[in-house]
Amino acid sequence: MAEIPLSPSTNKMKTGPLFYLGWYHLFYQWNPDAAIWGNITWGHAVSRDLIHWEYLPLAMVPDHWYNINGVWTGSATLLSDGILVMLYTGSTNESVQVQNLAFPADPLLLDLVKYENNPVLLPPSGIGSTDFRDPTTAWFAPDGTWRLTIGSKVNKTGITLVYKTSDFLTYELLDGVMHAVPGTGMWECVDFYPVSTTGNAGLDTSANGPGVKHVLKASLDDDKHDYYAIGSYDEENNTWTPDNPEEDVGIGIRYDYGKYYASKTFYDQNKTRRVLWGWTGETDSESTDIEKGWASVQTIPRVVVFDEKTGSNLLQWPVEEVESLRLNGTDFDDIELEAGSVVPLDVGTATQLDIYAEFEIKNETLEAMIEADVGYNCSTSEGAAGRSSLGPFGLLVLADQSLSEQTAVYFYIGKGSDGNLKTFFCQDELRSSKANDLVKRVYGSTVPVLSGEKFAVRILVDHSIVESFAQGGRTCITSRVYPTKAIYGGARIFLFNNATGADITATSVKIWQMNSSFIHPYSDQSWKDE
Repeated sequence: MAEIPLSPSTNKMKTGPLFYLGWYHLFYQWNPDAAIWGNITWGHAVSRDLIHWEYLPLAMVPDHWYNINGVWTGSATLLSDGILVMLYTGSTNESVQVQNLAFPADPLLLDLVKYENNPVLLPPSGIGSTDFRDPTTAWFAPDGTWRLTIGSKVNKTGITLVYKTSDFLTYELLDGVMHAVPGTGMWECVDFYPVSTTGNAGLDTSANGPGVKHVLKASLDDDKHDYYAIGSYDEENNTWTPDNPEEDVGIGIRYDYGKYYASKTFYDQNKTRRVLWGWTGETDSESTDIEKGWASVQTIPRVVVFDEKTGSNLLQWPVEEVESLRLNGTDFDDIELEAGSVVPLDVGTATQLDIYAEFEIKNETLEAMIEADVGYNCSTSEGAAGRSSLGPFGLLVLADQSLSEQTAVYFYIGKGSDGNLKTFFCQDELRSSKANDLVKRVYGSTVPVLSGEKFAVRILVDHSIVESFAQGGRTCITSRVYPTKAIYGGARIFLFNNATGADITATSVKIWQMNSSFIHPYSDQSWKDE
């Protein structure tokens, strides 16, 4: 499904995703020589449905002085007249980060031609030569010019610069910065896009006005996490202001609390949606990657919308096309989970699954809780093995029959010193594998659970990847795990309740077996068949 299915395995992040003339295109950084960083080129794959993919020939390689040390991250911008331009970062022969321009030479984007006068942008005064990278998709401004942002830093302050251009050949750096957050370090793979506050339709990157908020996202080079914040963009002053300064970029909300980095969105005009892609690196040793000959995968594409119920976060949900891989399904209703219990679910092979589960706790049980757990943190906890009055409870996936291997996806409810309940959503890898060359963690964060809502989670399981979405995608976690016993016919799934003071009801659990998508090499016949 996801690991060997929905997108190609790569050595690094995606760059320049788009829908163009009937095809979804994914360009990605790739080392064709080894499963480690180096010799970074642009790989290229295409799909009709974001599920089944074909690899194409390399799109761009490091063959000029301005990108001889790597063809790095970039973006695609589709102009109003249908012309497509690609901007990307190149590392020069002196390892200076510069921005370069390329144009497609054919409708299928098989050949990207680099502009003869590259580079088009050099690091401006005051910016380090290796702190200037990853141009965003451009948006059209009221003054009739195109604007784009580039990530950087000044000392330890992460910043995003904005340039304007009328022809993508010459650029003007606008005064000041669009936004800056002290202490967050280098911002790379910056993304900037609008979301509607009045509906679930995606917006073109140039949209602004009433009913529109803007998302600013940065991948922090220092901690390798993707943070976003929602705010307002002032086009006239070229400034973006977060709605909640306490949850600003780099210090607040993350797209995903697991192994997830260097993400990128694009506006899918085909289905009027904003689609997010993330990169999941390996958590095993580099020597193992070299031995197997590949490293890293793309996550399943997600649709991103504004959460109208909370007004404070985004919702991320797997694209609807993933449901085309569903095979037979099994439903379980009203399963009572006594405190300390583990309940197996018989679904047959459990290595490729789409799971949706809802849990409920009686209100009187919640109201009677007197235990305070002010300092709870998923990452520093004992994981699913730790016990408290109201958690943890959830599912064990990629587990073997004896539970010697398991990846736990769970909720944990604590009560703060103010007396209010707080729900945590966590993913525990500590017992995910018997392999001894892995980094295994407990991931997670809080998740808003509103009055009247059940505790809901969707989990996509694919051999060695677990992607989980709590409360409709308010909090998401991706794990890269390597089971040695819970594989193929040896994989099982369980419900569990490790709380000490509450019985939990799994009111509804729906589990679908999933088919594999295909990823094939490019064939001329594919184009002829269309």
